[in-house]
Amino acid sequence: MPFAPIQQKIDIEEIKDGIIYLKNGGMRAILLTSSINFALKSSDEQDALIFKYQSLLNSLDFPLQISVISRRIDLSSYLAVLEQKKREQPNELLKIQIDEYMDFIKNLVQISNIISQSFLVVIPLSPMENKEQNIMEKIGLTKKKSDFQEKTREELKDQIWQRADFVISGLAGIGIKAAPLNDQEIIEILYKIYNTGSQEKLKMEEIN
Repeated sequence: MPFAPIQQKIDIEEIKDGIIYLKNGGMRAILLTSSINFALKSSDEQDALIFKYQSLLNSLDFPLQISVISRRIDLSSYLAVLEQKKREQPNELLKIQIDEYMDFIKNLVQISNIISQSFLVVIPLSPMENKEQNIMEKIGLTKKKSDFQEKTREELKDQIWQRADFVISGLAGIGIKAAPLNDQEIIEILYKIYNTGSQEKLKMEEIN
């Protein structure tokens, strides 16, 4: 029995303008955030962070999903770059130093798992929040269905980005930087979720 393509099993209609459009009419925006080393904070700083985070959550009138994606880092491409640098290096002493550094990296990878983590905030927009559109479609009151849907989609896009801006502002008050993923970054992160063997780290220079 042939297996259905993975695309048929994913409830995604399309990814456009930084938004995931679901087949049921819902939308999702994804923020990539920086992190805080909570353990290194003083007791007073920890209490202040907890209070600010609690205040942010209490100010929301919509749900959030917070995800942490952990991946073992694959350093093979980095080692390949070092190997190329070593071959191009005319100074024999520097070649030896590069070789020793490469051995150090290889040994480090063998004795410990080096894990990278990406922190994501998923902002949803439920199809139930677009109930008027569904009702009008069912009773056939929309003569230009595509025009109506496009107008509604633009309105919903504005709404989900308002939510994203609100969350970004709230996280900034805690000392956490956040930025929305673009189409390519969303595709990459979804690929890594559905292909667990992938070890490449999601890159986003704006967060660093």
